[in-house]
Amino acid sequence: MDPAVALIRTTLNAASRAAPGLAGRAAFELYRHPLRRGRVRTREREVHDRAATRRLRHLGDPVVVHRWGDGTRPVLLMHGWRSRASRFADFVPRLRALGLTAVGYDAPGHGDSGGRTATVLDHRAIALRLQEEYGPFEAVIAHSLGVNAAFLALREGLAAERLVALAGVAEVSWMPAAFCARLGLNATVERELRRRAESGAMFPGVADVRTYFDAARSPEEIAPPILVAHDEDDDVVPFAQARRLRAAYGDRLDLLVTRGLGHRRILTEPAVIDNVIGFLSADPVPAPVPDPVPGPAPAAEAAVGAAGAA
Repeated sequence: MDPAVALIRTTLNAASRAAPGLAGRAAFELYRHPLRRGRVRTREREVHDRAATRRLRHLGDPVVVHRWGDGTRPVLLMHGWRSRASRFADFVPRLRALGLTAVGYDAPGHGDSGGRTATVLDHRAIALRLQEEYGPFEAVIAHSLGVNAAFLALREGLAAERLVALAGVAEVSWMPAAFCARLGLNATVERELRRRAESGAMFPGVADVRTYFDAARSPEEIAPPILVAHDEDDDVVPFAQARRLRAAYGDRLDLLVTRGLGHRRILTEPAVIDNVIGFLSADPVPAPVPDPVPGPAPAAEAAVGAAGAA
């Protein structure tokens, strides 16, 4: 067990018995601030360094924008929590081969940007700001929490012809429970954390957090066709989140189910990238996804647009 996690667990659970409000406030601060920034990985470095970069300001924080291409036929890349634009490095050469420009950003508190944190509202605002310069977009490719932000932005004015959602968060209401489960925090801490996470303290002006940040609500408001790729073994965002999207969007959503990739390797698996590129280029027969787990590959472990797989 990570010693820091063990210390947090012991301290907050003990504090919750005498001062539940104090423990909840401490948990909330941990919950809303990434404790570390994702660094550029070795495999990402070459692509990362080829990007044209600039800075914009969002609520006073400098936000680094990365662009691969001349700006024509743009595709917006939206990363997740404690992540950064360079995590899409394996997609960039394939997008460029299609004549597309990849546009990504490091959200506040992430990557090379300033600030301390970014909520779904910040991702939405930055996406809409980038649309003023580059949009409308031919596609949005989003990962994890970025998926929830992408759905929200599309409801509120972002224009894109297609949406790719990788290991995506469909609803933020499950996140406090997931956060507490990962740290081993008790029910008292979770209750106090949820009260703060669903209040104006985190999302100013949002009256009903559960409904507003539910990507499955009002599916008729989302225009583009959708490709969802999600791993059955995702230990960060449960596969049930993909099922929720499939149930809401039906035949408008193609569901690509993988095994053994977890939450992060889905961004680098060649067969997943093949399917995404096929979807973006309107290829009606995407490449099959092999089982990446060593040993004999069971039949039909991946499905695209198969209702029974969800």
